[in-house]
Amino acid sequence: MNLAAHDHGGDGPPILLLHGAGGDRSAWQTVAPQLNGRAVAVDLRGHGQSPDGPWEWEAVLDDLEATTVHFGLGNPAVVGHSLGGIIAGMWARRHPECPAVVSLDGHRSAATHPGNYAGLGPEQVAKDLAALNAIFSAQQEMITRPNREITSALRDAPEFLNALPTFAQVTSPFLLVLATRNLPVPPDLIPLMDAHRAGLRRDLPIVCPNVEVQEIDATHGMVQQQPAEVAAIVNAFIAR
Repeated sequence: MNLAAHDHGGDGPPILLLHGAGGDRSAWQTVAPQLNGRAVAVDLRGHGQSPDGPWEWEAVLDDLEATTVHFGLGNPAVVGHSLGGIIAGMWARRHPECPAVVSLDGHRSAATHPGNYAGLGPEQVAKDLAALNAIFSAQQEMITRPNREITSALRDAPEFLNALPTFAQVTSPFLLVLATRNLPVPPDLIPLMDAHRAGLRRDLPIVCPNVEVQEIDATHGMVQQQPAEVAAIVNAFIAR
């Protein structure tokens, strides 16, 4: 599949930029010019101006392989936000020679397995998850890109629910940038979001000792909210 993509140009090492679910390559328009390298941003399959296709992880990676060949990127560093951060980890697992991989708050779905929430009772987790999933289902009915087949496949994918086991298999230098603030949610769901983050802080050192974690004072929308700080974090990690 030929993906829609934009070459932002720039001097230095190649950097492949991967957006989050429901986004497109325009998410990087402020960050990309601030990166110390040649940044190429893509629309993942089923997103933006890229064609639709079944959501299969290996096929998604094959799409990116074709993109790197087309642009002559060789062996790029890969930076992804949210879903793109999960895919960045999968890319690095496939390519152990990858020089650097950065996941910007891509790790677990907000509606992940109940055991991935820390500090909240199981009955409360179950109740709050039901409410959160109802919100996601209502949102799913309203969007057209990606289509319902892709959004349904993502919501049910084990790798999307919890990417930490995938990250644990990566041998490339890996940075996970963790948001410390919640996206706007109904007030009664804030404890669930806090428990989600607490679960990540609990599990990452155990499951993924290979992953460096850096926290940023931002919500999940960090790429749009704080592009200069995000670019500085990415530049520093790739330079190392």
